[in-house]
Amino acid sequence: MTPTLRHGDRGQAVSQLQKQLNQAGAKPVLVVDGDFGDATEKAVRAFQARVGLVDDGIAGEKTQSALLGGDCQLLLGNASLLAGAKRLGVELASIYAVNEVESQGKGFLANGKPKILFERHVMYSRLVMPRHEGDNVTELQRHADELAALYPQLVNPRYGGYIGGPGEHQRLAQARMLDSQCADESASWGAFQIMGYHWQRLGYASAADFVARMSQNENEQFEAFVRFIETDVALHKALKGKKWAQFAKLYNGPAYARNLYDVKLERAYERHADCCSKEAA
Repeated sequence: MTPTLRHGDRGQAVSQLQKQLNQAGAKPVLVVDGDFGDATEKAVRAFQARVGLVDDGIAGEKTQSALLGGDCQLLLGNASLLAGAKRLGVELASIYAVNEVESQGKGFLANGKPKILFERHVMYSRLVMPRHEGDNVTELQRHADELAALYPQLVNPRYGGYIGGPGEHQRLAQARMLDSQCADESASWGAFQIMGYHWQRLGYASAADFVARMSQNENEQFEAFVRFIETDVALHKALKGKKWAQFAKLYNGPAYARNLYDVKLERAYERHADCCSKEAA
């Protein structure tokens, strides 16, 4: 697994990064000392900007892959973050922070498919939910319970059954054979793990349309994330006001504090705000 390198890190991995940045044309040439300081961060940002990546100064998997000649076409571009900040009316540093903390790294697997997590308990609830006038709730419940008895890994009142990675797409494919729309709605999609059942709220034509867009590239996945914030007044207000605990609670759920999401967001914001002010000076 590629280690994520950032300001303050030291060691052989940083030395290797500095060598790669020099090979990529870092100006001025970096001293290869294994210390990720201001000069190295500036060189990382410059490289990221040159290849169209998010120039946050963090050398994660995407940046290190690009330094080795990797394809950046599917990856989130800085232009999308700039547009997102303007559209939401928030500081760019805030967008950098939420992207850093809330995204799941790359939004695609090595096989080119979008990252997903299939939620069997959501599949159960979607099957039970009436969709059309005249739907018989008792019959829907009976059908969902019948499928849960036959396919407990795919339909279940309790969460679980995760395989991870490409295996989640296998679960999704099997669930689609039971009910395609419910299956697509029951997975979280892409770098920001937006649940499929939000498709209508986010303005997509259908669950299938949402899935098709999430399968295109990370810029489309970020677009869904921006729509998710736009359509939640409280979440949008928390981001605008930099109320990190409130934002984390609304986005990550009541267990946010256990994972220190609010602390991570605040620290990321402060770091990016400092860098943005230095660049503007």
